[in-house]
Amino acid sequence: MPKPKVAFYWCASCGGCEETVVDLAEDLLAVVEKVDIVLWPVALDFKYKDIEAMADQSIFATLLNGAIRSTEQEAMARLLRRKSRYLIAYGSCACTGGIPSLANQFPREQILKFNYEDAPSVVNEAKTRPQLVFEEDGRRPHLPELHHVVRSLDQVVEVDYYIPGCPPTPKITQAAVAALLDGRLPPKGAVLAPDIALCEECPRRDSKPTDVAFTEFKRTHQKLLDPDKCFLAQGVVCMGPATRQGCGAQCLAGNMPCTGCFGGTDRVKDQGAKILSSLCANIGPKEEAGINQVLAGIPDPVGTFYRYGLAKSLLRRKVDLPMNNGK
Repeated sequence: MPKPKVAFYWCASCGGCEETVVDLAEDLLAVVEKVDIVLWPVALDFKYKDIEAMADQSIFATLLNGAIRSTEQEAMARLLRRKSRYLIAYGSCACTGGIPSLANQFPREQILKFNYEDAPSVVNEAKTRPQLVFEEDGRRPHLPELHHVVRSLDQVVEVDYYIPGCPPTPKITQAAVAALLDGRLPPKGAVLAPDIALCEECPRRDSKPTDVAFTEFKRTHQKLLDPDKCFLAQGVVCMGPATRQGCGAQCLAGNMPCTGCFGGTDRVKDQGAKILSSLCANIGPKEEAGINQVLAGIPDPVGTFYRYGLAKSLLRRKVDLPMNNGK
């Protein structure tokens, strides 16, 4: 009996999700014994034309990590959707846009201008930028075009399952792959991680305040943090109450607050709004000047509350530039 075909693909992301697959270590060998990997460009030499030639839905499962920023990434997402029985959004960037979607705060032109012309480390007096098409000696190479917004995978194609995390842990990855291969799958659209808030597995949960009045917020580099005390009780923003568990509370064990990479639980419609409403409801001062002084301790609200999920948030930017289907 032929082994099920599996594909891995990398779009707009840092590469950490690919590292997680490698971090399966000897467990990766067990997976390889059970499947036939037909696409994994970061690790093995495969050709896109071979995937195009395959029958539709002949790939059992594709784990696609990264957000969709360019025309090439969208084309590959659509191709792999067509060729795959199951398409899994793997990691925060694919699930909710991830850190790349923070770029949605700025117009595309502003981003390109800064990176190719205005950045302090750039010397580009001719203001040269990569061209979409270039001709030389009879060759005509094409480069992908950047869309006006960064999108999560399910804002481009239909997604069957989600594996969250920045990156997903090897434990979560192994459990998800095992569920796929054994046919132990939840209903379509499910997140393959515990549907419980991170606070439930936090080793500091006993010191979590039930009644708090914030008088100031501090960033982690501004104070010496108590390794045993709830971050919120120390006036440090922690996304734990609005974040799904499954990461093993690794950041908390390193004396750093949760930044929300596993996304919200199924009951949370907007992860950033969830924690923001909770924090603002518990600000001590009630007059405008006092409130503003407390909130000044959070100088980057979007980066704090939507670090991994701006593309899927209620604040997703409207684009007033020429676009096609939201691109």
